[in-house]
Amino acid sequence: MNESDFNLKHQNHSTESKIVASLERISQAFRVLLWQESKEHALSPIQVQVLIFLLNHSDEKRKVSYLADEFNMTKATISETIKSLEQKNLITKEYEPHDTRSYIIHLTQKGKEIADKTSYFTRQMSIPLQNLDEETKDNLLESLFAMINHLNKSGVITIQRMCTTCAYFRPSSEGKEPVCGLLQKVLYAEDLRIDCPEHQMKA
Repeated sequence: MNESDFNLKHQNHSTESKIVASLERISQAFRVLLWQESKEHALSPIQVQVLIFLLNHSDEKRKVSYLADEFNMTKATISETIKSLEQKNLITKEYEPHDTRSYIIHLTQKGKEIADKTSYFTRQMSIPLQNLDEETKDNLLESLFAMINHLNKSGVITIQRMCTTCAYFRPSSEGKEPVCGLLQKVLYAEDLRIDCPEHQMKA
């Protein structure tokens, strides 16, 4: 019978459960850091996340429907978030001429400044990673890619823009490294992307 990863008697004898419990602790840290940053700017955590996303992604991804899928929320919830950000003069809407119900969301100058500042909320997470040797970091990255890929395939995580879910990705074979068909280059561990602007989902 499978035991819970939080059953201490089981966890203390299972490397897999210790890893899962460690990831859960890290997720708590992310929530704490994000909450601290959001309070400083009188924003909610999701408002901060949306601002950071808008700062770093292209027009076609800056729409309510895409944001709803990105953050695994309803369109109504995201629309309410956008309404609040607009009231705070952090975003503007550019309505599309062919469909006045659809619009692209742009950051105002004030919105850009706050998005840029809050995007550093993860800096404490980066410090211990900087102390790892390159091989350890590469192995960790590949392991996390495998976990995220599994969660995506099982429907837990919806949108992914990483190499292994891309139509351009050519998996490794016969001992050779994987290749990006778009860039026409070999992808070593350090070249793999978790969020690629040229990503095309596999059909």
